[in-house]
Amino acid sequence: MAEHLDDILGHMHPLDPIELQLLDALGCVLVEDVTVPAALPPFDNSAMDGYAVRTADVGAATGEHPAVLTVVGDIAAGSGELPAVGPGEAARIMTGAPLPPGGQAVVPVEWTDGGLDDGPVSGMPARSTDPHGGSGLVRVFRPARDGQHVRTRGSDAGAGELALSAGTVLGAAQIGLLAAIGRATVRVRPRPRVVVLSTGSELVQPGEETGPGRIYDSNSYQLTAAAQEAGAIAYRVGAVADDAETLRSTVEDQLSRADIVVTSGGVSVGAYDVVKEAMHEVEFRTVAMQPGKPQGFGRIGPDRTPLLALPGNPVSSYVSFELFVRPVIRTMLGVGLVHRTTVRAVCADVIASSPEGRRQFLRGWYEPSATAGEPGTVAPVGGAGSHLIKALARANALIVIPEDVTEVAPGTEVDVVLLA
Repeated sequence: MAEHLDDILGHMHPLDPIELQLLDALGCVLVEDVTVPAALPPFDNSAMDGYAVRTADVGAATGEHPAVLTVVGDIAAGSGELPAVGPGEAARIMTGAPLPPGGQAVVPVEWTDGGLDDGPVSGMPARSTDPHGGSGLVRVFRPARDGQHVRTRGSDAGAGELALSAGTVLGAAQIGLLAAIGRATVRVRPRPRVVVLSTGSELVQPGEETGPGRIYDSNSYQLTAAAQEAGAIAYRVGAVADDAETLRSTVEDQLSRADIVVTSGGVSVGAYDVVKEAMHEVEFRTVAMQPGKPQGFGRIGPDRTPLLALPGNPVSSYVSFELFVRPVIRTMLGVGLVHRTTVRAVCADVIASSPEGRRQFLRGWYEPSATAGEPGTVAPVGGAGSHLIKALARANALIVIPEDVTEVAPGTEVDVVLLA
């Protein structure tokens, strides 16, 4: 297994960087340090809906003896011309609006009577129903200190600071930061494009009638979803009949949009193993593992596009994807960690038999330890059959049984590959 994986990854390298629009860069890896071009926020602004005041004017304000201030105007978010706040004055201000000259703090509207000459209010009426709310008098029932409820210029990031470092995987929060500092595009390694197809004349698409001897095509859906989870842009072609010429032409038609091609089925020793018949550039191997013994790898087409041929049983194809295809996707993305995390865990149940000379990957349910530094526990889920897809859907880990181990007693520590 290690030899097969090393051979595959030895042919892989990260994709060349490109400049992408922000939303197109989601899930991609940044290839350059990004600095903040200007202070963020770019000006002092209000963190609350309320009134901009001078702190000396409200320092002694209480519920019984409120500070009474003259309202000199409204300041909405986006305002350009700002009324100055002098002694005994206040300006009604909205969240995100710039702090006016003379304003030293913001008192939330809930600390005031909202200009209604009554007790504290819970909010401001809409401007359309109260166009004079920015004038008159306002009573303030609590004191405020300098800078209270004010977002100061540069309090998030100063000009020239590092915003994001090269190697960062761009998620929603990182995209938001790039937009906040004014970046419309960013230089990244693109997400690899993975074309997924199943082979087998017996396969029917979900939603259609099966008929005698027919089964639903689960592999193309499962592997396409796995490719997306790994960070790729995935295209599901669906099932191709057991005809070498049809398969060959289908794969060749897909190469224009593929950085990787993944097939399932047709790689064993049967008379209808169409992938072996059609893809003569691919080397087919017997790998010392269970499930997933038959594997294929090669480079096809004018651009030498990698093709990974996986076995057709659902569990075999999924395990093979996790061990071989996912590292290829992660390598092309340019991320640091290309493999799933492996931890040690105590096996809760007996594993009665494992094939000597083959590394077995059993579906399992892993529970981390409540004590830091202690191994968690893992229990097998379902049997070892490579068709047991229901058990796979209930698993969150793969239990690794080494080639020289044929049984595992309860309480034995084992390696566990985490699937989430």
